[in-house]
Amino acid sequence: MKLSIDIEKKFSAFSLRFGTTIAGKNTGIFGPSGSGKSTVVKILSGLMQPDRGEITIDGECLFSSTRKINLPPEKRRIAMVFQQALLFPHMSVKSNILYGYKRCADAQRRLNPDALLELLRLQPLLKRGPGNLSGGEKQRVALARAVLANPRLLLMDEPLSALDDTLRFQIIPYLKSVSTEFGIPYLFISHSLVEMQLMADHAIVMEEGLIREETTPEMLARTRMAASRHGYLNLLRISGAEDRNGMFACRWGGNVLLVSENPGTGEALFELSSREIILFKKNPEAISARNLLQCTVTELFRSDTRIGVELTSGGEKLVAEIVPRASEELGITTGSTIFAAIKASSFRRLS
Repeated sequence: MKLSIDIEKKFSAFSLRFGTTIAGKNTGIFGPSGSGKSTVVKILSGLMQPDRGEITIDGECLFSSTRKINLPPEKRRIAMVFQQALLFPHMSVKSNILYGYKRCADAQRRLNPDALLELLRLQPLLKRGPGNLSGGEKQRVALARAVLANPRLLLMDEPLSALDDTLRFQIIPYLKSVSTEFGIPYLFISHSLVEMQLMADHAIVMEEGLIREETTPEMLARTRMAASRHGYLNLLRISGAEDRNGMFACRWGGNVLLVSENPGTGEALFELSSREIILFKKNPEAISARNLLQCTVTELFRSDTRIGVELTSGGEKLVAEIVPRASEELGITTGSTIFAAIKASSFRRLS
């Protein structure tokens, strides 16, 4: 998919100027509330008309102010998933899911509804009404309805913001699986850096109606490390939990980590702040932290007044955060060996 956008839209107290080309990537649009993210989505979907500009997708013009082209939403083959599920309350789950599919031209029906229902685990819900669903179930139904419209692009406008943390990180694997399994690229809109790291390959950063930067979510997390109150958030997938005297021993690459929060069965996603990792030049004789990892320094980077230290251990990566003076005193250089101490309570389970 190749999406080219060059648009302007003016309001009484706000102006949008958005121009970029997106090709073959799952892209995130990142920025604070009021930066113009949702306006871009509305314009792309056809729900709002820009003042001037042009939008093309795979060579087809959706909007052109000079050529007087403005395709209506139903002809753009762009589906949306909103912050709220917005299901039809008088329809069953099954009828909601098939709403777009039934209105899709036969030639464009390339998705198997049964395969999607299985992927999203929706079969047990088909006879229910929307009022009998949890928040996460509603979002899965809304996602299925959008995907079965057989779009060439999926727009997701803060689809997780109305959910609590537990549900947010339960839904993310479903969002990614749908794109992977059915080959539908997406634009994912969010003000959450963690969501960007999990959902996007490419990030467009917006502020005050303008594109300020185009980068990767990883680089975005690194450059904003010092300014963030949480620092850089490492995302760790761990598994194989065993109870050890009230803590849980888990596999993470070639390491065993002790965490205080029960990961449950199977694989679990945890976050760990860069500020919760204490570095030692030599193996300390005794520490209270339950995790001590021997690491190799693979990269150093600057974020304002802080130094980010990329570490590898057991085939996995961590980023720790220190002040420049500490870096000098520890003699940290690329390739050096360092020991990282982490409390069991520093790991926070996401899913």
